[in-house]
Amino acid sequence: MLQKIILGIAIFLIVMLGLTFGEAIIRYLSSYLGFLFDDFVHLMREVQHYLTVHWGKALIALLITIPLVIWISKNKKDEMSKPNSHRKIAIVLAIFLGWLGVHRFYLGQIGMGLLFLVLFAIWAPLAYFLALIDALRYAFMGDDEFKLVR
Repeated sequence: MLQKIILGIAIFLIVMLGLTFGEAIIRYLSSYLGFLFDDFVHLMREVQHYLTVHWGKALIALLITIPLVIWISKNKKDEMSKPNSHRKIAIVLAIFLGWLGVHRFYLGQIGMGLLFLVLFAIWAPLAYFLALIDALRYAFMGDDEFKLVR
């Protein structure tokens, strides 16, 4: 169940990124790679402001996300249960949402996920850097080694 929720969140965020690529992504990346956000509260204010201004895009992204998650969970159930699929999903989550520890939550490592959240609140660039390291680790580790991570 948690995998479906995380998959839904990831798809929603990817659709939102696609819908707003021309205007918000460049601004977000420049602030993210520059100083990032000072703290988690500032991030939540930015998200709230963005959703207030672009509520229509968020609604469209949600309407696209729900059928996609249902379709993927019904038609790709066998593929999603394979270890390689878990690794691919963990890599994508680490790249896009790793700074929030989503990839660690997905792998069932709740404590490490919470540590990523705390680290993000203290110093966001380090959280993002460590998430990219996790993505690279998952990409280059063998199947047996990845099974130990899960």
